[in-house]
Amino acid sequence: MFNGGSFKVGLFKGYESSGPGISKYAPKKTGIALFFDIFFSKFWKLIGLNMLFFIFCIPLVIALFAILFIENVKVMFAIVLLMGLTFTVFIGPAMAGMTKVIRLFVLQKHTYVIRDFFKGFRENFKKAVVVGVLDVIAALSAFSAYNIYPDWAEHYENKLFYVPLVISMSVALVILLMNYYVFLMMTATDLSLKNLFKNSFALAFAALKQNVISTIFFIFFALFTAVMIIIAVPIALTVMPFFPFAVSWFIVCFNCYPVIQKYVINPFYDSRGEVNPELTDGTDEIEEEQIFEDMGGKEKPIEKRKKTKGKKIT
Repeated sequence: MFNGGSFKVGLFKGYESSGPGISKYAPKKTGIALFFDIFFSKFWKLIGLNMLFFIFCIPLVIALFAILFIENVKVMFAIVLLMGLTFTVFIGPAMAGMTKVIRLFVLQKHTYVIRDFFKGFRENFKKAVVVGVLDVIAALSAFSAYNIYPDWAEHYENKLFYVPLVISMSVALVILLMNYYVFLMMTATDLSLKNLFKNSFALAFAALKQNVISTIFFIFFALFTAVMIIIAVPIALTVMPFFPFAVSWFIVCFNCYPVIQKYVINPFYDSRGEVNPELTDGTDEIEEEQIFEDMGGKEKPIEKRKKTKGKKIT
């Protein structure tokens, strides 16, 4: 409003006075409130992270295009083999890099997306390659079982072929649940590959609630991506670099990382008589030893500096 020759913009009004501040006694956000608080504050970083991860999915996209559009069988097979192997080797480390960044988001730690992504990629490369290869094999096995066994059951009129189908899909489901934890533990601990698999397998059955919620969202995003590809490949290729991977994995990590803290990380520190540093934010310091304190809006307003005449340095 214009008042007595002064003009204040509504969006920034009162910028010279102290704000309400954040009381150190204010309750911390938890649950769904914390989820959306982190999600919206990191939204653009999630998009950037998705773009980084999608780079390592490009070989798979090229392989799919070769299958659909290249008529020369030998050329098509060569491209699919080369791109498939490239994707298989690098998708695991890319998952480790994305998981490292998102874990820091969940813990509300300061993060440099590109630096931390490639740090997670590099530090966990060997372990992540093994996990990535096993994931690709499991996915191909489940896809093959889904397309082969029902046809055999119908062709040979023998419903026993559904037994290996159920076994294959069950194994694929367990591996999916293990993935919710293996990359998080890989980036948060220095556990051996054997112990990563062991703990992930245990948590796949121990944390039923978190696994069901994560799987529901995982299936939703998988179907969303599949539908886009079926309806219009150009639209899918426009959306996929920006959206589905990082957002869906953020939901999984936010949902499942507390389980790892409860069953893996916290017991380790408890056995040493220590507190998991991830659970502390430094607010338990002795009040007298604090150098700076948030006054919660009790600060004195910032006074305008009066113009004073003085010599001008040239």
